[in-house]
Amino acid sequence: MLYWFGVAQLQAEELTRRKPCRNLALEMWNKCRLVSISSEVLMRRLAWPLVLSTAVVTACQESPLATDTEPQAPLAAARAGAQMVDVIVVLDPAFAPGGHGANRSRAADVARGFGVQPTFTYGTALYGFAGSIPEGRLRALSSDPKVLYVERDGIASIPRPGPAGLCDKNPDHPKCQPPGGEEEDPPTAQTTPWGIGRVGGPGNGTGKTAWIVDTGIDLDHPDLNVDVARSANFVASFGRGKKQKDSPEDGNGHGTHVAGTVAAINNEIDVVGVAAGASVVAVRVLDNSGSGTISGVAAGVDYVAAYVEANPSPVDVHVANMSLTGTGHWNSLHDAVVRAADLGILFALAAGNAGTDAETREPAHVEHENVYTVSAIYDSPDDCLASWSNWGNPPVDYAAPGVGVLSTKRGGGTTTMSGTSMAAPHVAGILLLGSVQSNGMANCDPDGNPDPIAHR
Repeated sequence: MLYWFGVAQLQAEELTRRKPCRNLALEMWNKCRLVSISSEVLMRRLAWPLVLSTAVVTACQESPLATDTEPQAPLAAARAGAQMVDVIVVLDPAFAPGGHGANRSRAADVARGFGVQPTFTYGTALYGFAGSIPEGRLRALSSDPKVLYVERDGIASIPRPGPAGLCDKNPDHPKCQPPGGEEEDPPTAQTTPWGIGRVGGPGNGTGKTAWIVDTGIDLDHPDLNVDVARSANFVASFGRGKKQKDSPEDGNGHGTHVAGTVAAINNEIDVVGVAAGASVVAVRVLDNSGSGTISGVAAGVDYVAAYVEANPSPVDVHVANMSLTGTGHWNSLHDAVVRAADLGILFALAAGNAGTDAETREPAHVEHENVYTVSAIYDSPDDCLASWSNWGNPPVDYAAPGVGVLSTKRGGGTTTMSGTSMAAPHVAGILLLGSVQSNGMANCDPDGNPDPIAHR
């Protein structure tokens, strides 16, 4: 216990001495990994003071909101005058009663015992809760024997590639313009996008399920087979001080575009997806502006895990596409993805759009069985890694088409977008059809270790 107080004091002193730095969260994480402590539980309990700067979850599509390298202000700053901290609390599963519903109920009871009204509770991929707590209670919370670890929540935003800060000051600068994103008239006949052809062409996805963990899906799009009954919303109703809709309906367009690449129907309109006709389930974790929380993303993963665990089948294939990233690392989201993957869920993860090592992003850096991180390539020059695509092999497993990708548009018809957000769903579609093969290697890879290009 004396050691715990000493670490917390040193961290507080360092924050006092140093100027704010957007990489502080990652720096503190790296320092944490250098500390050798025999008790893993103690290490987990140290997580909350180590994540001292909130990081950014980013869906990997271009947007005028922020760049992928700029952390946003802490969630607690929105609560003017209140010394409240938004946290994710992961409880020791040894104290769990068992079963998703019972675990969530017990987690809610534990939260209320600490005076926390939980925003989310977790019961399968994680056991725990998220909510706001007075900063002065953090020490007591993290010391409770039922608590495995506590870490600060993070906010979310959809960025666009570009130099840090430049696009906020001068959004019309040429370097801030997305490679794609213009709306197009619906085609008169079905089109096969270049990316679908590059990964081996469309296959039959009928009877398979893709969980789109994103901004939602256009539930009425005529070229998508949306499973509305299983779709769900995990955007907090009070989202950053304003009321949010409680619906899996896509108010942004990002999730609808991703869903089309995975599974647009093979018919006479719009486009065709890699696993054509597969059911797509909207797991809405980002709001209409493309914003969300780490806790909400973890809740979406927990929801998918709970469904798959409760409905086991040796023939069902479940793939979760996560075209979003977090700048930094969170144990909670990392653990949720790993535990869901252990249930047999296959994950396609966007590497991120910052032109940096994907190791610095969550959940892109997760290396685990059934988890695939995806970078983005251009069509021309031939198979060249996009300049803004995150790289690093590992954790990147495959590259896939991510520039000028034509897919389904919110409200009907089609549109083009670019980003590793667009690359990941190509791999998600392949996973629905079988194992991922490769065809060629990505050129222009800055790490000198070219990523294999995903193929059916």
